[in-house]
Amino acid sequence: MSARKGFYFANPRNRFWSALNSSGLADEALEPGREAVERLFERYAIGFTDLVKHATPGLADLKPEDFRAGAPVLKEKLERYAPRIAWFHGKETYRRYLRYGEGVRAEFELGLQQAPIGESRVFVTPSPSPANAAVSLGELVEWYRRLKTLRDSIP
Repeated sequence: MSARKGFYFANPRNRFWSALNSSGLADEALEPGREAVERLFERYAIGFTDLVKHATPGLADLKPEDFRAGAPVLKEKLERYAPRIAWFHGKETYRRYLRYGEGVRAEFELGLQQAPIGESRVFVTPSPSPANAAVSLGELVEWYRRLKTLRDSIP
């Protein structure tokens, strides 16, 4: 649905929107749509990360070539547009970025990462995907609140 509609988390039932609006990360309620995603970038200086630009049923359907091609593009965009925070949804997404964008294999935890990408701080939250049902909506909200705390601490 996201690829078809042209914006992240296009399905209004995606837990992303509930977690975002419950967390206070945005000072206003945001409805699913391209405008909401753009507002997060323009008003709050938070950039989403997108390693692969084609639709697949899930992460398991992607090949190393997909990440090899996408990671340098993402890195270049983050360095050029320099959001205050680069927000990775899911540890596996960030792990693949590190491997194919930075040439690094590293262990890390969710949350604020040590190394920035360009001028952008990197923050990793659990994926809101239904495939990640082991993480509750309450846990997502808590991670998004931590992201808000980081955002509020950056001048």
